[in-house]
Amino acid sequence: MAARAESQRIVHAAANVRRWPAALAYLLLGAAYALVSDRLTLGPPWWLLVLAVAAIVGARVLRWRGLVQATRWVVIGSLAAVTLAITVSAGYLVDGLLNHTVEAGELLRAGALLWGANVLTFALWYWEMDAGGPNHRHLTHCGSTDFAFPQRVIGGELEATWVPEFIDYVFLAFNTSTAFSPTDTMVLARRAKVMMMYQSIVSLTTVVVLVARAINAI
Repeated sequence: MAARAESQRIVHAAANVRRWPAALAYLLLGAAYALVSDRLTLGPPWWLLVLAVAAIVGARVLRWRGLVQATRWVVIGSLAAVTLAITVSAGYLVDGLLNHTVEAGELLRAGALLWGANVLTFALWYWEMDAGGPNHRHLTHCGSTDFAFPQRVIGGELEATWVPEFIDYVFLAFNTSTAFSPTDTMVLARRAKVMMMYQSIVSLTTVVVLVARAINAI
């Protein structure tokens, strides 16, 4: 009975989560990858966009049926595939730069698209990972356990009621890809630290390729 009651509470919390920003970000990163040359992608460029649509629709159907845990695994599995694709493409960027197998314009465009896709990918990872995911955060009103957002640190009434939205994770991921470190948000969990290091490596790879190609063009 206790387990069923807990499951019912999670389902109810899931219904109150605003998911459209995360769904839009997933579609945008799929579209960005679709614009990368097929010489720099893992498989056909359009497959991440197809995966994004399938994951969004599949997760919606599973939530409608009350299978919240299955929904989480669908999202995590699809994000793992996206992360692999972007990592391989970053490697192809480096290879194209070193071996001069990719034209300058194509290399610059692919680097910019992959950098943006990397930001959105890890924003989705942080959104899904932090404190057990958005469903659990809304159920427990814990705010965050993997990160220390400023709103949860300053104290007072705001600390008791504030829960991060998807845009907060986009901001965190953007700062990680530009400064290669968090700015206003402290990282608490070891898994979050590992993921931020991974994101920084992929971002640094694409930035180095862009800068190197720009220098070569001077």
